[in-house]
Amino acid sequence: MAASMTHLATASMASASTVPSGFSVYDNAFYKVLGSAPKLEVIHENQSYPFAHEASVYIPSSETLFMSSNSFTDPVTGEKTIKITKASVSENPVTAEIINTTVPMPNGGVNHGAGILWTGQGTMNSTGGLFQMSVQPPYKAELVVGGFYGRQFNSLNDVVVNSDGSYWFTDPIYGWRQGLRPQPKLPNQVYRYDPATRNVRVIADGFGRPNGITFSPDEKTVYITDTAETNGDGSTDKMLAATIYALDVIKVNGEPFLTNRRVFAMPGDGIPDGVKVDMDGNVYAGCGDGVNVWSAGGVLLGKILIEDGTSNFSFGKNGTMFILNENKLWRAQLNKKVHGNLF
Repeated sequence: MAASMTHLATASMASASTVPSGFSVYDNAFYKVLGSAPKLEVIHENQSYPFAHEASVYIPSSETLFMSSNSFTDPVTGEKTIKITKASVSENPVTAEIINTTVPMPNGGVNHGAGILWTGQGTMNSTGGLFQMSVQPPYKAELVVGGFYGRQFNSLNDVVVNSDGSYWFTDPIYGWRQGLRPQPKLPNQVYRYDPATRNVRVIADGFGRPNGITFSPDEKTVYITDTAETNGDGSTDKMLAATIYALDVIKVNGEPFLTNRRVFAMPGDGIPDGVKVDMDGNVYAGCGDGVNVWSAGGVLLGKILIEDGTSNFSFGKNGTMFILNENKLWRAQLNKKVHGNLF
């Protein structure tokens, strides 16, 4: 792929002469992320449907990757659909297959227990919500929570699991805008669900389109992306948010609350969709030109450049990263010490 690089300095881990095409360096600290031999390659491609869109959940025990597609027209039914694809990323060449599941219009997902906790957007006739799915055939999925005290969620987008066992998830109105869901009955909000008590709370509001969500390694900060710039019906508005916000997690009367909301970062190209962190606290987001990487202080360190951008990605073993690019699945080799905080 064609890609330009910006190199502002060199460091012992790598240098301008050793960083290949496909990576842009904006700060010396990015050389530590890249390691001595960074690499970027397409490992699977399928032009028949956009299989590599969201979720990107890596299962280390089986070295498999689960992804949700972008919506496309099913050639058999003629209706819009979203499919989950399972890829065996340790094989050469990588193999992939569509799996059958009852998660309605799946989007984001996260490792949970022995399976995956999915956000299901729902359909015109079935509620969305959080679904726990087995990663073994027949991939049985069970609804965990499907609404807010009598009101259906809009179209859940992304979810992360806190160490206290609670599930934190975003619920924008994209499904309605895309003609997949009925008229919204709730604002664009972020929720916390406690599976032990079955209590579901609004934990944050005031977003145009809350999208990606993740915690810092110490869970004192939650990062939430607002992708309001992309309306959901194909239109965009550059005057609306395309921003990662950071919020502090505090305890009040024994329960978590969010405070000190602040702008963490805004990418120069496109919206920050999926967001994840590594164990050093660096923040990664899928953007219009690839994966953008910031320090915990909000400084842009560098980019993994992907033509046409990426909505989501996941960390694998030994510094690998799997990057979703609609009809292509990419693998980046970073410093072998780089490790995400989700498995």
